[in-house]
Amino acid sequence: MTYHELIKSLKTDGGKIVMLVSDGIGGLPMTPGGKTELEAANTPNLDALAKKGVLGMSIPILPGITPGSGPGHLGLFGYDPLDYPIGRGVLEASGIAFPVGPDDVCIRCNFCTVDEAGLITDRRAGRIPTEESAEVVKLLRAVSIPGVEVFVEPVKEHRFVVVFRGKGLGGNVADTDPQKTGLAPLDPVAGDEASQKTAEVAKEFFNQAKKILAGQPKANCLTMRGFATKPNLPSYKELYGLNAAAIAVYPMYKGLASLVGMELVGQPQSLKEEIEVLKENWEKYDFFFVHFKYTDSRGEDGDFDAKVKMIEELDQVVPDIAALNPAALVVTGDHSTPAKMASHSFHPVPTMIVSDLARTDACTAYSETEANRGGLGHFQAIYLMSLAMAHAGRLGKYGA
Repeated sequence: MTYHELIKSLKTDGGKIVMLVSDGIGGLPMTPGGKTELEAANTPNLDALAKKGVLGMSIPILPGITPGSGPGHLGLFGYDPLDYPIGRGVLEASGIAFPVGPDDVCIRCNFCTVDEAGLITDRRAGRIPTEESAEVVKLLRAVSIPGVEVFVEPVKEHRFVVVFRGKGLGGNVADTDPQKTGLAPLDPVAGDEASQKTAEVAKEFFNQAKKILAGQPKANCLTMRGFATKPNLPSYKELYGLNAAAIAVYPMYKGLASLVGMELVGQPQSLKEEIEVLKENWEKYDFFFVHFKYTDSRGEDGDFDAKVKMIEELDQVVPDIAALNPAALVVTGDHSTPAKMASHSFHPVPTMIVSDLARTDACTAYSETEANRGGLGHFQAIYLMSLAMAHAGRLGKYGA
């Protein structure tokens, strides 16, 4: 019996679950013996919950493995990222409600800035505003490639989606983002014979796009990431018996939620608006995924103080969530993004479950140091959903 078969056999009715995901919340001290971003932040509301709940450290994939946002969230939702690989392109396309078909390869693209030598000086084109980016995206719709339909759609800020539609396209193509400034975008290279045509199409797209973008002040080039075809995932309703809702600002996270059968609710543009959407829909769903992006963004920027402020912003909405009295409130992240590293990292993520069924531990704050000694111990993130369901009274007994 597989893990998913076990959960399906034990699922039962119970209370409501809220999973509050602060993207990239885990951190590191900037100097030895110092505090992490979470420990430096003033978080009285999260700390008050820590005294009522149980803490631990979740491992997004496996020890020592640094996850992308897609695999990180997939693990939180209870799907082993090693069994269900999902490319970021499909996540972005699904997040903007693009109708991904069986002959589509989706690519998440970034506008970037290059110098006269073609070397990248800014991998995100200064995080140009969405409105400005959307106008540049329109220019790229002039790209034409024989035998393939090309769709180019804006996402948010410097991000956009490209979809190639045609027969004989595979999704196993390497990213063209070198992940560093001072280097030129890489060529798209196929990882197998079935994806060779896709790599050739991608190279032609890049060459045409680069000419179109040449006169732009910021977004004068692009990189291509997460080449992917549509996966086949069992739904939340099928696995857990949950009517699940997703509340997020950024399209990629909406995309992943929709791929596992969550319903996208509201059109929030801020954390406070997300909480209002949560309140408005409280009676309609059993499970709520609420996503907060900016702890990750500030960590990737290498800005310790700004990440601290984002954590404090998160803390301010916690009482509104707790006031709804969910049977299980989960607070976690999809991965760690220490400002010290200015990138995702392999470090486990501080995780908290607040429930009347929680076996309260000795933790007095929501932080890495406290979570390291918490009652949940260190566990793989794919088991967080079974823990959440158990704490919400939604799992029956196994065996006689």
